[in-house]
Amino acid sequence: MITSEDLHGVIPALVTPFDEKENLDEGALRKITQYVLENGVHAVMTTGGNGEFPHLLREEKQRVTQVVVEETAGRVPVIVGTAACSTREAILLSQDAMDAGADAVIVTPPYYFTLPDDSLHQFYRDLAAASPLPVVVYNNPTYTGNPLSPALIARLAEIPNVIGLKQSESDLGQLVEIIRLIGDRISICTGIDSQFYPSLCVGAIGIFSTAACVIPRQMVALYEAVQAARYADAQAWHVRLQSLNRFLEYDPGYVAPCKEALNLLGLPAGRVRAPFPDVTAAEHKELRHVLSALDMIP
Repeated sequence: MITSEDLHGVIPALVTPFDEKENLDEGALRKITQYVLENGVHAVMTTGGNGEFPHLLREEKQRVTQVVVEETAGRVPVIVGTAACSTREAILLSQDAMDAGADAVIVTPPYYFTLPDDSLHQFYRDLAAASPLPVVVYNNPTYTGNPLSPALIARLAEIPNVIGLKQSESDLGQLVEIIRLIGDRISICTGIDSQFYPSLCVGAIGIFSTAACVIPRQMVALYEAVQAARYADAQAWHVRLQSLNRFLEYDPGYVAPCKEALNLLGLPAGRVRAPFPDVTAAEHKELRHVLSALDMIP
């Protein structure tokens, strides 16, 4: 288990690789995990949106985490997505994560049904009380339909066993307000790659990142530049990396471009699971061009 002090830096949201029959490809998952570790990331996240958690069976989620825990071998924390529509299922998935050897869980609000703030607060209070692992709150209103306001997040930060926040909200002003309300009581990270540099400048301490699954070394370089107060270098990195980030923040999803980019790097991410659409031929061509411009492929 980890504390809020351990939750910082660049945390890639790992894809879940599948073979041609859409079965979990454990060998590919091990290679991708080693790839991000070798490039200096500070933790890893499994079975989140980029890991296609809605498309995974319960036993598959646990196996993904087991494989990643084996590969990390304690070198960095493993944070597991255990989002679910019901409190009961989120608790069961969090128990699975502990059994698989994870260090913390990261959980969106319930989705599909629209819930009032008091119900959302009760969800996290019950989850945090029952979870055997520390809880990171994941605010992602675009995908859940249940936004967590800065005022509600400040309430959630008071709950014992809540150690952090992943803020995936397009309004950067809300992140600033959260930092004003919470300070350093919990770890506050962005979840939007195109907001990484500005988020660090206003007080966030890290990122849960789709891009870092593809370009971990470059994301770490940006983070380290800020830590060393080399802000011009960090801004230059940020603008340069935006050429890839823009592929990872669009409908109908960021997972297929992320997997295609990994495939272009020679990392066997495979395809997305149905009914996700794959990238188009035009998108494939543009991704190749972007990765070439970033000196990732010839």
